[in-house]
Order: sequence, then structure tokens, then C-alpha cells
Amino acid sequence: MRRSPVGGVAVRRFTALAAMVLLAGAIPVHGAEQATASAPVAAERSTAVPRCAALAGTRIPASAMSLPTTGGRVVSASVMTSVVSGETVEHCRVDAELFPVDASAPAIGMRLDLPHGWNRKALMFGGGGYNGTVPDLTQNVPFGPADQPAPLARRYAVFAGDSGHRQSPAAPPSLDGSFGLNDEALHNFAAGDAVKKTRDAALFLIRHAYGTGPAEVYFAGGSTGGREALVAAQRWPTAFDGVISAYPAWNNLSEVLDLGYLTQVLSRPGAFPGPQKQGLLYDSVIDACDGLDGAEDGIVSNPRGCRFDPAVLRCPSGADTGPTCLSDPQIGAVRAMSSPFRWPYRIASGETGYPGFPFLSGADMRTPFLGFGTTAPASPMPVTSGYGMQYWDQWVKYFLTRDPRHDPLDVDPRRPGKWLARISHLSTVQDRNDTDLGPFARAGGKLILLHGAADELVSHRSTNDYYQRVRDLLGPRATRTFLRYYLVPGANHANFGTPAFAAGTDSLSALERWVEEDHPPARTVVTDTAHHRTRPLCEYPGWPRYRGGDPDSAASFTCTS
Repeated sequence: MRRSPVGGVAVRRFTALAAMVLLAGAIPVHGAEQATASAPVAAERSTAVPRCAALAGTRIPASAMSLPTTGGRVVSASVMTSVVSGETVEHCRVDAELFPVDASAPAIGMRLDLPHGWNRKALMFGGGGYNGTVPDLTQNVPFGPADQPAPLARRYAVFAGDSGHRQSPAAPPSLDGSFGLNDEALHNFAAGDAVKKTRDAALFLIRHAYGTGPAEVYFAGGSTGGREALVAAQRWPTAFDGVISAYPAWNNLSEVLDLGYLTQVLSRPGAFPGPQKQGLLYDSVIDACDGLDGAEDGIVSNPRGCRFDPAVLRCPSGADTGPTCLSDPQIGAVRAMSSPFRWPYRIASGETGYPGFPFLSGADMRTPFLGFGTTAPASPMPVTSGYGMQYWDQWVKYFLTRDPRHDPLDVDPRRPGKWLARISHLSTVQDRNDTDLGPFARAGGKLILLHGAADELVSHRSTNDYYQRVRDLLGPRATRTFLRYYLVPGANHANFGTPAFAAGTDSLSALERWVEEDHPPARTVVTDTAHHRTRPLCEYPGWPRYRGGDPDSAASFTCTS
């Protein structure tokens, strides 16, 4: 539903009336932004059945999208059934393409699942890494609950896109940056343009399928998708009624520069700590900091209170004598990863550094791929090196130098030399980091922000910084009217591998109640879906302290700061 600062019941009543008139054929609606003003409100599942066959071959006019395209078309539309959250859901699957302005740029690939019994709502999923594929539309939201249905099972119309390029089958998943050679493809991905184009086209097709638009439109994404969520809320404040942003890589270029510095550090002779040493480091941090929250449960609930010096693991004389200690070069590498990275030059975005990763993240042997990797970075970049190092490799080759043969170790983020101007330009594309969410808030938008305190790939410290910038700009009271930020102890990046705490919380229901009923989240609980335990989901900077009782129950903890 198109939101208004007037808000409230009066707007919803007007919207429902307008929708009935539209269905009667009295008011033609044209254009992506106008279309959202025509949706009825219906909280319960309806009997709506999409006109699937009629969608096949449908042309999507360029006027349906607020950003430049040359239109699009539906490639296929067919009725199918999927098992989603244990339930069989009948739906119309629609695949479409959105055509670029630059004939040499790739099209945006997108998909919609339009359920029978539509709940009159829509949800867009964000991507991950360099994108390049359409996300699974049967999935749940990031850090979603195991005991609640995914959006499609709730009868949402769900959709997503590939952000404007297709990944090479030969590349590791989400690690193909070759599209960066084309400016339009680069902006579709890095500036978030594809998000708005896909959203507008999806709403056009939803109206054609059901005869009306959705009452509410939501967005849910993590990592790159979390960045897309924040970009959408800032750049197009009326496009989505509510947004879930999890572990967002919001200052993408800033993190890339830090990853490039770490790539150089870890490639130095003797500096890379192998998997056994990573496990030693992680276990040592847990031993030192686990009990500081009152419970020894394998979770460090207050990462700011964890003080650990890797020098306690130093090998005799600083030489590498085996897996039970760290050499001096390895200690230096660990400190580099966990320390803020600052660059001594100006870039156009105004960013000056990246806050680094806590010991609890890159040190976790359970997910080395997202942290250090299992082998040292090199040129050519091994697929067994860390994800961030491979991300840097692709960025250097296709975003920065636009030379697929360029050595990723040849560019020093501290002294970029001739590449400084290009870095500065890319910062204006990749770090769309204006934290003024005032227009989004005034339009009635709501934002739930989530991050795991043990994230190996995107530092939670960066999200702390984003949240603080919003508060500093808008003020604490105004910020709390539309934004909640939760830092989840023990949770890593996207619940990858075997995290200490596999987070699951029903953020979508909480967002619905906030947007649709004006009931903000309260007494929220997060479940460890792997270990069958719960914790209170504390608003940042709060964290759960154990006060006695069953250590697997959220009721035994209190949020403190």
C-alpha cells in the first residue's frame, strides 16, 4: 500500500474504496508508483487465483518502471505446486526479463510466485554476494523461524531478481564479478537500481494476475540483500512498507578495501593460520570470554566485553612450531583482521575506514570459508581461500582495473596509486550510504535490522556504526518510531555451516504487526534452531545476561547494556 504521513485508519479505508472502484474498471492506473495506491487490505487468505495463462508473453512497458529500461517481457508462466514449510502450495510461476538501455548490458532476470489464495501482500527477496542468480522463492526470510511458514506458504506473492546479470556456471556461487565490465550492469547491482526495476515490474505483473495490487509490499534480504534493503529504504522511501535487513554489507566498497588489505596480509610468508590454528584461536576466545555473561554455553553474549590478546598463544621465540601456537606473523594477521582498517586518502563517499572483525568471527574453525579460508590467498586466487579474498579478486579484476588478468595482490588498498580516482568513483556507486531514513520514516516505513555477533564475512561493528549514524542524524526518539536493531550473540553469517547459535526469529510477523497494526516489536525471542534453546532478542546495545534458571530458556536471561 502506498503509505502517507497522514497514515492511520482513514488512509486504509480510502485505499480499500479506491481498490473496489479500480476493480470495477472505473479508474485506470498507470505507472509503478501510482499502482501501489490501489490495493485493498485483507489480512486473511483470499480465494484469489492468478490469471496465469494470460501472463505468458506479456510485455512489460518501460513506463511501468521508474528507472530507465527498454521494457521487458514474460518468458514463461505456468501453474505448479511446491512444498513450502511442509505445506503444498499451488501457485503461478512467472519468469521475466527486463531489458537494458545499453544494448551491450545483460537483461535483469526475475521470477514471481503468485499463490492461489493470495493474502493481498507481496514480498521481495534480496540476493547475496555478487548475485547473478534468482534467489529461491520458497525460502524464509533471513534468520527466519523454523516453526513458522515461509512467505509463500503464508500466501504472499513473492518475487526476486538476479540484479541484472547471470553468473557463470564455472564460478563459485555468488563469486562472479565479471558483469562489472559494463556500467549499467554495475549500477544495477552496486547502486541497487535492479531492486527498484524488479519491484516495479513485479507489481505491474501482480496487478495483471489478480486484477489489483498488493495492500503491503515488504522486502527481506541478508548480506548483499541486506544492503539492497537499506538502499531501497533510503533511495525509494515509498517503495516498501516494511523492510528486514540482516547482516547488511551496506558500505560495500569500504569492506572490499579492508578485505583487500587482509588478502595482502594473509598472503605474506608464514602469516596464514591454517584450520587447526583457527580452531585453537576460536576455542581460546570462547574459554576466555564465554562466562562473562553469567552462563558457560559456548556463546559470548557481550562481544564488547570480550578482551582477548592473541599473544597468549605465541609460539616460543615467535617461530611456527606447530598447531598448538601462533607464530609472530600469524598473530600479526589475526590482529589485522580484528582491528579497524583506515586508509590515508580521501574518497568521494566520505568513508575513511572499516571497523574490522571481532575474534569471534574470522577465528571460527566451523566456517573457515567465510573467514580466513583453508589456504592462503595467492595469484591466481585459490577457491579454498576465504570468501572475502575471492570477492576482492573479482572486484580488482572487473570493478577496479577491468582487466581479467590483473593480479589481485598487485593493488594495495593503503597506497592505491593510479587506482585512487577509480576507487573514489566506485565509492559513490557501492557505498550508497546516506543514512537519512527520515523520508522512509515519515512515509510510515518500518525497518527491522539484524546481525550476528559472530559474523565472519560482514562485521557487525559496521552495522553498529550504521545504526548509530541513523540515531545521530534523526535522534533516538525519532529513530525508535520506525527502526529496531538486534545483535544476536553467537550467530554467524546467514547461519552458514554450524554456528554456535543458529538464529531463528519471526521477524516477518513482527514487521506485519508493526506496519499494519502499529504495534512495534516487544519481548522478542530468538531460537537456536540447532540446539533447541532460546534467548531474548535484545535491542542494541543491549545483550542477554543470565540471571538464573534453565540456561536454555529465554526467561532465564535479561537484556542489559
